[in-house]
Amino acid sequence: MVCDQYQCSVSQPLVELYSGEATLRSIWDKAPSFTWTAAQIYTVWVSFQVVLYMCVPDITHKFLPGYAGGVQDGARTPAGLINKYEINGLQSWLITHALWYANAQYFHWFSPTIIFDNWIPLLWCTNILGYAVSTFAFVKAYLFPTNPEDCKFTGNVFYNYMMGIEFNPRIGKWFDFKLFFNGRPGIVAWTLINLSYAAKQQELYGYVTNSMILVNVLQAIYVLDFFWNEAWYLKTIDICHDHFGWYLGWGDCVWLPFLYTLQGLYLVYNPVQLSTAHAAAVLLLGLVGYYVFRSTNHQKDLFRRTDGKCSIWGNKPTFIECAYRSGDGGLHHSKLMTSGFWGVARHLNYTGDLMGSLAYCAACGFGHIHPYFYIVYMTILLVHRCVRDEHRCSSKYGKDWKRYTDAVPYRLLPGIF
Repeated sequence: MVCDQYQCSVSQPLVELYSGEATLRSIWDKAPSFTWTAAQIYTVWVSFQVVLYMCVPDITHKFLPGYAGGVQDGARTPAGLINKYEINGLQSWLITHALWYANAQYFHWFSPTIIFDNWIPLLWCTNILGYAVSTFAFVKAYLFPTNPEDCKFTGNVFYNYMMGIEFNPRIGKWFDFKLFFNGRPGIVAWTLINLSYAAKQQELYGYVTNSMILVNVLQAIYVLDFFWNEAWYLKTIDICHDHFGWYLGWGDCVWLPFLYTLQGLYLVYNPVQLSTAHAAAVLLLGLVGYYVFRSTNHQKDLFRRTDGKCSIWGNKPTFIECAYRSGDGGLHHSKLMTSGFWGVARHLNYTGDLMGSLAYCAACGFGHIHPYFYIVYMTILLVHRCVRDEHRCSSKYGKDWKRYTDAVPYRLLPGIF
């Protein structure tokens, strides 16, 4: 609404509210409301992603060297179960974007600006799905849970609804709520939303700014990395430790596509043409951040896949041997690497992620605070995730975790934090 009515200025509506020139009701009344056109667009979009997810088995892994697609095993759940997943996100992304390109160049079924033109009505639609999915998952956990032994009832209904009860709610054998909602309607749409913003810039001004190109390119790298490494994502905190509730259901449907794309939205209303030096600095920061993020995760994945029988930075990796028990009482062993990036800080992948996040924001210049929401949010999210993950690891590994933190004392910034 701030962008729609105030050119993305955060301070102007506050000034008008304080002076009495505007009220919350007047701002609300000026905002576009739910439309059936947006409902049709969003229904087609989600249905199409469901079809790609459920009905088109992955074939890209057969001809893309190094890509792990098709049926993959997830991590062991707290109850000791190992779920199987159909990894076809990259294929879904490629098909979707090929059709988007074909429409823009040849078929002209709809305008490339369709997402921007229906932006706030689409916000209503995503909220409807977000709350519907969260409520369904909540009720399902009580009436027909997929794996009852992996459910967590806290006694607090609000907390159960917000953070989730079921660990891996599924419909049938393959429709996994976590994998689909975490990785499909929102993240596949991320790059399409940015392309729609760029198309709107072209329509309004007759050109696309280098800042918009930077945002599109850097965020597309991040999205493609996610889908290329979707099998690796099965080992992350979202899949391995979080239960599925409002936090993930609403967050994936609403928060991700609307708040992660603020930079492009800002640039539609405030086109910024960066100097060559500024653009080069932003590109360098984004690429270095991506390198740190990807290399750190790659080292961890390589270490896990080879059980430590690999080379990290030209040397045999060092590690802390740990033991833990799963919910079924089984004793398991794990290794915590202390080599490479993982010997520099315990979450250097998050550091790289934050560098990339800052690059997205810096691409918008320094005229408004609005596009910098993302780096503020990501800092809060990842610092909190560090603390949450380490609390879980401390409970899981006990004294072995203390040995690890003594060996790698810093979380994100060596020598600082």
